[in-house]
Amino acid sequence: MLTTDTITEFDPGIANVHAFRITGAVTREDMAAMGERMNTLFDAVPKDQKIDMLLVFETERSAEPGANWSVDAMKAQAKAVTSVRNYVVANAPGDAGSIVETVGKALPVEAKSFDTEEAALAWLKTDEAKAA
Repeated sequence: MLTTDTITEFDPGIANVHAFRITGAVTREDMAAMGERMNTLFDAVPKDQKIDMLLVFETERSAEPGANWSVDAMKAQAKAVTSVRNYVVANAPGDAGSIVETVGKALPVEAKSFDTEEAALAWLKTDEAKAA
């Protein structure tokens, strides 16, 4: 399980859902560690299967400028296009939730944003989420 200064992986109680709680502005080091964790998960998943991701924000801040500029983070972002089925955020700061849903329309990933962790977890248990 991943733990950094601002990102903590947690068990959401749903199979194949990898969940992360974000409690502050994500730094480049945080993003590199998360990228490394996701690359490990992606490499372990059979090629004919995908995983679901849940990001729960407990902060009004998202990422510091340049946080995505790490090799591990960029590799994970590229792999996510073919390895993630559902990308779900809860309580995303500012416009991040609507940006996630907009970008999701251009990618082969079901991207959803919810106001609460409970709503996000409830959706991840639905047939719609499982069929995505």
